[in-house]
Amino acid sequence: MAKRSSSGQGPSQRQLRVGELIRRTLSDVLNRGEIHDPELNAIPMTVGEVSLSNDLKVATVYVMPLMGTVPVAEAVKLLAKHRGELRHRVAGELTLKYAPDLRFRPDETFDRLDETRRLFADPKVARDIAASDEGEAPGKGEDGAE
Repeated sequence: MAKRSSSGQGPSQRQLRVGELIRRTLSDVLNRGEIHDPELNAIPMTVGEVSLSNDLKVATVYVMPLMGTVPVAEAVKLLAKHRGELRHRVAGELTLKYAPDLRFRPDETFDRLDETRRLFADPKVARDIAASDEGEAPGKGEDGAE
């Protein structure tokens, strides 16, 4: 998945590594239903990505409930309600000086994928792609006119 970063360079190797460890830990905790909330445990959820601040003190967790079981806003609200317990579980798995503060956000990757598929299905875009594959300038016919 594409990594989200506020800096121009992108995330460091350490940010990526720690983010992946947090993602796996949260996925395992949610999958096993270790949080004592029947509402949260009833929601099958995917943790798509975790991006970290440069100082590793803030982790933004991108989540999506599976199969449209509940609205994503409700799932994010439930996770935020239990973020202290989730942070404690994450801290037990990491060997960092500070356990990162967890912030939950909806994962919009799937929406962007649907929009990209829709764009590629557009006949004009398909024609331009076919033309560029054949070496023609996109949007121009055989006589060079549009």
